[in-house]
Amino acid sequence: MARLFQARYKAQPDNPYFAALLSVANAAVGEKDSALKEAERAVTLLPSVKDRVMGPAFEEHLALIQMIFGDNSRAISALMRLLQTPYGGWVYAETPVTPALLRLDPLWDPLRADPAFQKLCEEKQP
Repeated sequence: MARLFQARYKAQPDNPYFAALLSVANAAVGEKDSALKEAERAVTLLPSVKDRVMGPAFEEHLALIQMIFGDNSRAISALMRLLQTPYGGWVYAETPVTPALLRLDPLWDPLRADPAFQKLCEEKQP
């Protein structure tokens, strides 16, 4: 699978979507350094300052890759920023992360025991 994405990525090296997909493929086979490098590259290729809708989505994706490899503090820090940022999401089909999604989605289970993550899951009351 990673080879398929690598071929596509080589044909379009400045495409942040291919970089993000390659990072997922690399994560799936346990290639931590490659997965993080490609997720970070996707953020670099389409930063939030250039695209306020999809840029943060790549930051969300990076947080997911960081969490997969146990860098929970960086993932939680990114999620904290993203909860304050309106954008189109990555993981949730163009829906940004919300406290409810973080609280309910088993994807984020590796972070559940962290008090900082638990705080993110709390709904803010007006």
